[in-house]
Amino acid sequence: MAKNQKKLFDANPTPWELDDIGQQRVATVVISSGPEGQYDYVVPERLISKVEPGRRVRVPFGRGNRPTIGYCVQVENRQVETQRLKEIRSVIDSRTLLFPSMLQLTRWMADYYLCNWGTALEAAVPSAVRGQAGTREVTLLSVPTNVSARLTQLKLPRKQAHALRCLAASAKPMTPPQLANAAECTQGPISALRKKELIQAEIHRTHTAHSSEPVAQRTAQLNLNSDQRAALDVILEKLRRRQHAGILIHGVTGSGKTEVYIRAIEEVVSYGRQAIVLVPEISLTPQTQQRFQNRFDQVAVLHSHMTEAERHWHWARIAEGHVQVVVGARSAVFAPTKHLGLIVLDEEHDASFKQDSMPRYHARKVALRRAEMENVPVVLGSATPSLETWQLAAEERFELLTMPRRVLDRPLPTVGTIDLRTEARDRHSRGALGRQLHQAVQTALDNDGQVILLLNRRGFSTHIQCNACGDAVRCPECDIALTHHRQDDKAICHYCDYLINAPRECPSCNSPGIRYSGLGTQKLEAEVRSRFPDVSCLRMDSDTMKSPGSHEAALEKFRNGDVKILLGTQMIAKGLDFPNVTLVGVVNADTALHFPDFRAAERTFQLVTQVAGRTGRGEKEGLVLVQTFTPDHPAIQAAIGHNYNKFAAYELPVRRQYGYPPWQSMIRLVVRGELETYVGSFASRLAELLLAAQDAEGAATRLLGPTAAPIAKIRGKFRYHILLLGPDQDTLRGLINSATKNLKSPAGVQWIVDVDPLDML
Repeated sequence: MAKNQKKLFDANPTPWELDDIGQQRVATVVISSGPEGQYDYVVPERLISKVEPGRRVRVPFGRGNRPTIGYCVQVENRQVETQRLKEIRSVIDSRTLLFPSMLQLTRWMADYYLCNWGTALEAAVPSAVRGQAGTREVTLLSVPTNVSARLTQLKLPRKQAHALRCLAASAKPMTPPQLANAAECTQGPISALRKKELIQAEIHRTHTAHSSEPVAQRTAQLNLNSDQRAALDVILEKLRRRQHAGILIHGVTGSGKTEVYIRAIEEVVSYGRQAIVLVPEISLTPQTQQRFQNRFDQVAVLHSHMTEAERHWHWARIAEGHVQVVVGARSAVFAPTKHLGLIVLDEEHDASFKQDSMPRYHARKVALRRAEMENVPVVLGSATPSLETWQLAAEERFELLTMPRRVLDRPLPTVGTIDLRTEARDRHSRGALGRQLHQAVQTALDNDGQVILLLNRRGFSTHIQCNACGDAVRCPECDIALTHHRQDDKAICHYCDYLINAPRECPSCNSPGIRYSGLGTQKLEAEVRSRFPDVSCLRMDSDTMKSPGSHEAALEKFRNGDVKILLGTQMIAKGLDFPNVTLVGVVNADTALHFPDFRAAERTFQLVTQVAGRTGRGEKEGLVLVQTFTPDHPAIQAAIGHNYNKFAAYELPVRRQYGYPPWQSMIRLVVRGELETYVGSFASRLAELLLAAQDAEGAATRLLGPTAAPIAKIRGKFRYHILLLGPDQDTLRGLINSATKNLKSPAGVQWIVDVDPLDML
């Protein structure tokens, strides 16, 4: 029976309360994947000690009493009509997966991101933990207290008596083979004792293997400059007061933000508390992990390139309190730290902190909410903060700490632009590397430096087109051109993974005049190897970094100097620290600048600024060359000057003029289905309902659309979207809840809600 829980997160009743006349132990359960709502079940006496909030249970659900898994979110004693409530059948977990503050956090997520509570609960518990990966069931034997008390009075055969005494003398439970070995007997006497109920057996799960703990060489604290010291003092003040606060560290690339994080976490650990450090890219995780392992005894890692067994093992160590620092990507914000003292988001601006499937949460938002609930500070760090975070600091809702100098007063690299219009007109080069960039690469290599080349497009050719009829080879399931990958000579859709052999003639008119154009990282790699045949080169993109450990291996080769030229997509642009890099080349800064997305300029500025910061971090000076067709664009100009304030001063008034975030809140609704007419009709109906709710409530909101999404078809489904903008998210969510309360979509049509969207395509 669904019901509202007024005391959902109150303390559990004590066991003796069960003796109250007419009272029953009742658990409130949220179905993990199913209908919205909370359902009450009676806890049978045999399960009273095992049913706790935060554990999964198996319950009969629906008219057919279908066995269903749900999360227990509350247990209480109250008067019930037992014939109206079903009983819980079993408890799945031997340990609590979600403690009370995490249950509260997921409840908030469900409300804020307009999703089922069960969906939010599933997001907070890794699938490896739910599936108990890397574990096996073992039987643990022990002697009940009432048997131990009369041990000398029992009349038993000699072998049984000896086995029973061995088990009673053991400080911890034993498995049957362990007991047989200790008592020097077979399983026969042990089985006989179990049948006589003189030994009790419990089934537990144990990890079969675990990740090896790397032995890190301890490094000493680094000397702080005045900027670092001032930032650290502010953070320490909040920590010592046990005070929640949002703190933004705006520090240029190479300003030593990580050392500030580490010093703050050393303070946290000295209190016996734990810290969570979130990084955006998997490629950053090994480096960040190493830095923390050099300074802390117990560091756990959580990211998607781990095996399921490794992820479960690390999660269990965290839950047991054996970990001081958790380092991980987006989902590490849910790490089960019982004694949380600090959360750090490094490169807080990065879009990968936003989940692209339900629940579509942003790790920054969730981290801030979790820290508020647990009364701890959050430190956000970036050389290029998101404009939303920057505006919160401007409004003094976050404390702004600036670090405008690099450590050791090293200069920021010189940045220059190369006008690709001039290169094309003068025909100096027909390849990806213009004449100036080619010469700069050669100079850097001659001086024993290393080179990073950024191109944020993977594949070989990004466009396959017929010269005869003009048709482009497109994905039949998506409204997007196929990308040529030369390694397997395939044409691939990067949205649905549709794959065909690379065509030798036009699929439409059979003309042999097929043309491969556009530039991806595979073609760039081929060109670099051709131009510099004696120089070691390595490509890092999502095509080459698929296997576990691939990021660590690639970056280690570059760090050791085995690789001289590192090229790739945005995964090489942020956070990496290689002192011998003397040149960074941005092959085409315009790849995302002209997307139909109001954040296009911001993303371009961030990417160019971040990759520029990878050079000049050692004793050698750095140079950055940016190839672009629009060298005068304000985002490019601000990036080459390392001038965030200049970019914000340009971009924020533009956003304000058009009413985009951070000045207004936004929710995006996307309708999709296989029949375009049904999709369009339902999107129009949805917009009408929203407008009616807006008028009825007198809300100061604005609705854009419905219209076909910029990518109008993905995976065989047509897509329309609607943008809803208003003064705050509470107003927008209220409108959506009001308008869609009784709305049912036609068969074959789905719709989703994306709160605080980052992807507008």
